[in-house]
Amino acid sequence: MTSPGSDGRSVLLLAHTGRAAATRSAQLVHRSLTEAGLTVRMLASEVDELKLAGCHLDPVEAVGGLDAAEGVELVMVLGGDGTLLRAAEIARPAGAPLLGVNLGHVGFLAEAEREDIGATVRSVVERDYEVEERMTLDVAVYNGGRNATAPPVRTWALNEATLEKANARRMLDMVLEIDGRPLSRWGCDGVVCATPTGSTAHAFSAGGPIVWPEVEALVVAPISAHALFARPIVVSPDSTLAFEIVPETTAGVLWCDGRRMVELPAGARIEVTRADVPVRLARLQRAPFTDRLVAKFALPVAGWRGRSEYDA
Repeated sequence: MTSPGSDGRSVLLLAHTGRAAATRSAQLVHRSLTEAGLTVRMLASEVDELKLAGCHLDPVEAVGGLDAAEGVELVMVLGGDGTLLRAAEIARPAGAPLLGVNLGHVGFLAEAEREDIGATVRSVVERDYEVEERMTLDVAVYNGGRNATAPPVRTWALNEATLEKANARRMLDMVLEIDGRPLSRWGCDGVVCATPTGSTAHAFSAGGPIVWPEVEALVVAPISAHALFARPIVVSPDSTLAFEIVPETTAGVLWCDGRRMVELPAGARIEVTRADVPVRLARLQRAPFTDRLVAKFALPVAGWRGRSEYDA
């Protein structure tokens, strides 16, 4: 690796290299940060793809692996929520904050839009941002139930852990347990267990509530459940959620953030708890979460006659 910039500052730049907009933006951001004296790191695979697309990125510090974010000031992400979730896998172990520039559709996790990219780079150079922590989930899968002799498969999620049926023609038959006590049995297409961050993603599309980021809680949202008690529920962040696939029924599959997959045979037990390691997000905007909802979902607010600014 090359030595960092004059004052030791470095940024890991990740981009959705399959998007033409991301290719152009990556070149612009790389040049602007480098000219400001910051060292820019990029994944070696992305450097190769961008150079093939005609980008000139010298000098660039090409790195690889899940330790690519070690020692950087932040991880700047150009793309949609999927790209940012990929970046979270790299940033989380290093404790580096993520700063997303949305080049996708809704881009709920992103902090800025493509037209704001110049101002975003200036904010990074001037350290004009705040960092907040978002809770994550630890997920353990016990094949054969809690008393299985094999060690569990462990993974994690920022948005949600989703249990889905593996056979499109058969329902997933499972029992939900909260803090060691059974709550209900569902025949369903699946169930979403989400953080507040993920409440605006898959859980929302499954009929779950939107939870403000500062409210620490876990959301459970069944998907097309055939049961009397199958409404979304919100529980304590300190609770332990367990889902047991009823033995001798159909198998399932677990997806965490739509990226990490674990197969679930009949009889498997899935335990979900709050993780000790959060994901850190860099924030440029001081506007309340309500404004983010209105902007991202294009909510109708015409006719509102309240305060014009945030002052009392």
